[in-house]
Amino acid sequence: MTLKICVAQLNFVVGDMAGNAQKIINCATEAYQDGARLVLTPELSLCGYAAEDLFLRPSFIQACDDALKTVSAALSGLKGLHVVVGHPSGGDERTRSVSVQRRFNMASVVCEGQVVASYAKRELPNYQVFDERRYFVAGNQPCVFDVAGTKVGLLICEDAWFDAPAADAKAAGAELLAVINASPFHVGKGDEREQAMRGRVQATGLPLIYAHLVGGQDEVVFEGRSFALNADGALAARASSFEVTAFTVDVTREQATQAASSSGSATMHLSGDVAEDGSLEADLWHALVLGVRDYIGKNGFPGALLGLSGGIDSALVLAIAVDALGADKVRTVMMPSPYTAEISWVDARDMAKRMGVRYDEVSIVPEFEAFLGSLKADFEGTQLDTTEENIQARIRGTLLMALSNKFGSIVLTTGNKSEMATGYCTLYGDMAGGFAVLKDVAKTLVFKLARWRNAHDPYSTGTDPIPERIITRPPSAELRPDQTDQDSLPPYEVLDEIIARFMENDQSSDDIMAAGFARADVEKVTRLIRINEYKRRQSPVGIRVTHRSFGKDWRYPITNKFRA
Repeated sequence: MTLKICVAQLNFVVGDMAGNAQKIINCATEAYQDGARLVLTPELSLCGYAAEDLFLRPSFIQACDDALKTVSAALSGLKGLHVVVGHPSGGDERTRSVSVQRRFNMASVVCEGQVVASYAKRELPNYQVFDERRYFVAGNQPCVFDVAGTKVGLLICEDAWFDAPAADAKAAGAELLAVINASPFHVGKGDEREQAMRGRVQATGLPLIYAHLVGGQDEVVFEGRSFALNADGALAARASSFEVTAFTVDVTREQATQAASSSGSATMHLSGDVAEDGSLEADLWHALVLGVRDYIGKNGFPGALLGLSGGIDSALVLAIAVDALGADKVRTVMMPSPYTAEISWVDARDMAKRMGVRYDEVSIVPEFEAFLGSLKADFEGTQLDTTEENIQARIRGTLLMALSNKFGSIVLTTGNKSEMATGYCTLYGDMAGGFAVLKDVAKTLVFKLARWRNAHDPYSTGTDPIPERIITRPPSAELRPDQTDQDSLPPYEVLDEIIARFMENDQSSDDIMAAGFARADVEKVTRLIRINEYKRRQSPVGIRVTHRSFGKDWRYPITNKFRA
């Protein structure tokens, strides 16, 4: 006998309980018609992950309760179908009216119109982007339910990274572990998950199915990549990454050995399709595209707008935006200043043509001269410095935001993580906008992604979109004569490594210098990171692709005298 299990690797919207419920109903109905008798939805699938302080509102919890009833009723006629639904629960009606509620991160098993089993998450993560102890209390009981003679032990995400929840499920009779998840993407996270779950399988001797979410939610992206492991830890199946899919796994009982056969016992074998792993650059590209598409789509923007400078950062953002939205929903504006090089015009026009997007040129020279004229008396006797550079950037930001206000498209900023770390950006200038696509992408990775995109066309929007000269010419803000980024910063290979060690991995300055980096470079970079916290607090939300981004992962005080 074979049990067919469907993982509903779906893209949910936070707070859209009706829409999320309908997605679950549609997927479960189709899976049932295809022979599935167990459907797994991701963690908190009914409300979307993560709903943050919406969890504190009793009306939000009530809406989730109502949506669970809707799902259960809609599937009540499908005999023998079990559907695991993730949702928050606020306890009983009596506790809802008091100030301290007992909210749980729950999973309910619905079958033929009834909730036949439920489970409260036991391990509540409170690190990186996670804040679950703010909203939930931990459960303390295992959950094992029967589907067509198979005993399934239910876990929620973080539970499977610890020994006790899975061990308790096995002790309660589980023959198979089903783990529902909402685990944000970062580079390398997929392999980390599989390895951690392999350890869980080997510790319990039970096969495991890992059901994962897909989609973008504010700064985080979930890549899907659901999978199944056999009891020996071997990969049995894996879903595609960054795609909505009904991922199916077949569970069959096989005689394990001759001795086992004589005793009547059997072992379970899981099988299904195995999607290939992507490269680091491919995963990053798909994550950035999905992050842009969902942020813009789920928030109802008609399209995107960006300043196209002829440099590599704006070129990369343009390519990502077109892959995410299509050329018809992306507009570019070139805003030359007195210091804009001729090749910047040429390259910007070339790229816009290759991508097939609307391209306009709006000179900022008249506005710049007007500002200088207004400030002439105040600036008399002073030298040109970053003040005049920032005026140019702020004029551009004002123009882009005016176009955004008039036509509704969101402004995509083009600054990268290296710039955000060191403050090589202008408040209310190039930082002005609604979504920071490269906020967590270091400059060295920007170059790698540009090369990768020129060699691949994953969304069929155009081959070789970024002109070679944009990639090879020295980066420059072009805010003063003959300016390059490296006038003010160490070489990007050095800069990005110091940022990664200090900011992402919490290494001390002494440790970084012991690794071979010059004291002057380390002191300069770490100082810039410290003193520019005030800028980052005012930057747009951006896509997280590393294990520590300048967002929820990074919570440093602006006013801070501590020096290690």
